[in-house]
Amino acid sequence: MPSRQYATFEVDDQLFGVDVAQVQEVLRFHEYTRVPLAPTSVGGLFNLRGQVIAAVDLRVRLGLPGRDLAEPAMNVIVSVEDEWVSLLVDRIGEVIELDDEAFEPPPDTLHGAFRDLIVGTFKLEGRLMLALDARRAVETAAVDTDQGNLARTS
Repeated sequence: MPSRQYATFEVDDQLFGVDVAQVQEVLRFHEYTRVPLAPTSVGGLFNLRGQVIAAVDLRVRLGLPGRDLAEPAMNVIVSVEDEWVSLLVDRIGEVIELDDEAFEPPPDTLHGAFRDLIVGTFKLEGRLMLALDARRAVETAAVDTDQGNLARTS
């Protein structure tokens, strides 16, 4: 049975996963440089071993209040179209392997930004993991909204 590995993390107590093949690394970081006139979902830029990385606040992308970047944040560095971008998340989880047969389309209870960024779901023991589309999550120019309307799925 075909399966796929997902790197998991939490945002606002909701479990998310992104295909581990897209994840470059996970780290805690706290020195961000704000970008004037950038969308609010762009948390800032930081230098990772000589490479400038844009940090996208996933809370803002999901329509939730943004985070205070004065505090260290957890970063999931993903590769999207040969570029590294950081997804700022609340907590890091683990890498899990899930059967492709367990994949389900996003539930009708998801609305707004949540629905736009989720490609599907996996029912885990006692929780639902939302499979995040990393490419859409880092697209900040077209969407900077407060329409996230979180529907609880756990």
